[in-house]
Parts: sequence; structure tokens; C-alpha cells
Amino acid sequence: MKLHIINGPNLNLLGMREPEIYGSRGFDSFLEELKTTFPHHEISFFQSNVEGELINELHEKGFSVDGIILNAGGYTHTSVAIGDAVAAISSPVIEVHISNVFAREPFRHQSFIAPNAIGMISGLGLNGYRLAIAHFTEMN
Repeated sequence: MKLHIINGPNLNLLGMREPEIYGSRGFDSFLEELKTTFPHHEISFFQSNVEGELINELHEKGFSVDGIILNAGGYTHTSVAIGDAVAAISSPVIEVHISNVFAREPFRHQSFIAPNAIGMISGLGLNGYRLAIAHFTEMN
């Protein structure tokens, strides 16, 4: 199974950025743990702080992988274009957020991705990515 993780803005700072919200672990070591936990899956990864690059990545991978795990960061709440990109691709997408966006500022309660995703995981820390992979595994 081919799965692709796409992380958006500021997620390159995991482990350093607001650890009280996002935890103290960096994503690189967590990604290696995911690959060890799911050895029969091909898990690839992309991160960008640039909206257009995230859209390009969705377009590039969205017809060739079995599933995409997307944490668009702050773009979740502002980018109609990323929501449209998710709607345009054939690979199923699970939206993931490390923090519970519904327990935060009201503007974070809106997602332009969720209407086009097969599901959303929010507030379970990095474990949300693991749960998304487990769900894709059970789907196949």
C-alpha cells in the first residue's frame, strides 16, 4: 500500500514550536517510527510552508497513491484552493490535526478540506497519523 503524508505550514517546526500544543517530538523521528510500525506500506512524506506547493503535491500524488494523510496546518481554515485540490484527486484523503482544532480559536473550527476528505482526526497528537494509516490499512 502506498500512502503519502503531506504537512503544511509551520509543521517543520514540530518539537520546537509551542510544545504545550504540538508536543516536543519532531516529525522526522516519528516518520521513521511509522515506517517501522507499518513495514508493508510505502510511506512517503512532503512538507511545505507554501500553499501552491501543497496543491502541486496533491495533484502529483493524488492519482497514484492509495491514500493521503493531509495536515494542511493553518491553510485548513483559509484555503479554498487546497479544499478544491482534495476534491479534484482520486486518492482518498484523511485530514489530520495534532491539536484539537475545535477546542481552539473559533476561526479554526472551519475546514475547507473536511467536506472532501473521507474523515478527520483532530486532537490526538502525532498518534492521529498512526490512526489514519491504520484506517487506510483496514479499508483495503
